[in-house]
Amino acid sequence: MISRFIRWPDFRKSSDQRSAINEFASAFGKSKIAVVAFLMLLAVLGISLFAPIISPQNPYDLAQLDILDGGLPPGSTGSSGTIYWLGTDDQGRDMLSAIFYGLRTSLAVGVLSGLIALLIGTCLGLCVGYFGGLADSLIMRLADFQLGFPPILVALILLAVLGQGVEKIVIALIVVQWAYYARTVRATTQVEREKGYVESAKSLALGPGRIVFRHILPNCLPPLVVIGTIQVAYSIGLEATLSFLGLGLRVTEPSLGLLIANGFNYIASGKYWISFYPGLVLLVTIMSINLVGDHLRDVFNPRLNQ
Repeated sequence: MISRFIRWPDFRKSSDQRSAINEFASAFGKSKIAVVAFLMLLAVLGISLFAPIISPQNPYDLAQLDILDGGLPPGSTGSSGTIYWLGTDDQGRDMLSAIFYGLRTSLAVGVLSGLIALLIGTCLGLCVGYFGGLADSLIMRLADFQLGFPPILVALILLAVLGQGVEKIVIALIVVQWAYYARTVRATTQVEREKGYVESAKSLALGPGRIVFRHILPNCLPPLVVIGTIQVAYSIGLEATLSFLGLGLRVTEPSLGLLIANGFNYIASGKYWISFYPGLVLLVTIMSINLVGDHLRDVFNPRLNQ
């Protein structure tokens, strides 16, 4: 019945699902750069998930650190015979292990804040875009007000009030991001609510909730996937910046930004590896996510390549 008015594929049919997945994989696989970026992203995710297992040491367990191994260059052998492939910092912390743990924290903060902001922004955008009215005006004016300020300034003000910590920076990043999702979903919802399949759903006496979340929401997903991917990369970079400035995570909550900050004062003395390798991993992570997100945009909207 109503399904004939919906442009989104019916994934209840296994053949349609396989066809959609194969079509998407074929379109995505046409770009070698996107495939390489996707494989790099998978490697980054794997490292972060299994960091406690694959790391040579727990870099934040004081019992495993030896101050005599502090400041060793890459490839050096420690007093216990351990080879530090990426060197150590001034406290004798293995940089390879520290990067694995820092990557784990940075990704967790970026993904968690991005998902929660996406959920909040999507729900608000769907509701105000479909119903309109006073709530639409108030929420959009609030979004406009927030977007009028640089995101890092908003995050700095919030963290100055909330303090340091994983949960505090996640809250700050959610506040920074929700407006992007809300405005995107609202615009898409306003276009979709005027189309024939929505009018047909109304004529069948379907409730607003079912129309919004079952029929309009699927048409909002392509831009949300693209924006969400890019926003995760942005969140990781913003967290690293805030941690570098000393306003993000605590010293006991490792992240790539903190590792870069810890080695910044030692660059002049020639101990470049303390900041260089965490910075390189941060660059590769953000670049991989952005390249995947950029190609997803081309897959969902092929007209951009014409």
